[in-house]
Amino acid sequence: QVQLVESGGGLVQPGGSLRLSCAASGSIWSITDMGWYRQAPGNERELVAVITNGGRTVYEDSVKGRFTISRDPAKSMMYLEMTALKLDSTAVYCCHADLIFPTGARVRSWGQGTQVTVSS
Repeated sequence: QVQLVESGGGLVQPGGSLRLSCAASGSIWSITDMGWYRQAPGNERELVAVITNGGRTVYEDSVKGRFTISRDPAKSMMYLEMTALKLDSTAVYCCHADLIFPTGARVRSWGQGTQVTVSS
């Protein structure tokens, strides 16, 4: 399995920036795609961004041009650079990693999440 730990959340004013980090440990050799989801109070969890093993990225429409996802395999790290934050960016942000094992089994691991609050 893979353990994921997020950091970097906090309180920021509208228009501000934050950088979230996701540290992976364990069977990191099994990781393929990684990404970020978020869940605001009363809302469904929604995909924010995904990055494949090859570095291809996909973003949710509302964050395109403002958020940047990246990963550093050498450090087993993934990042989400968030700029021009809006009030509706407030949510718990969780990272995930998709794992593939030699048996063919596929598993998705999740972190515990980090709170991002955008408020004036």
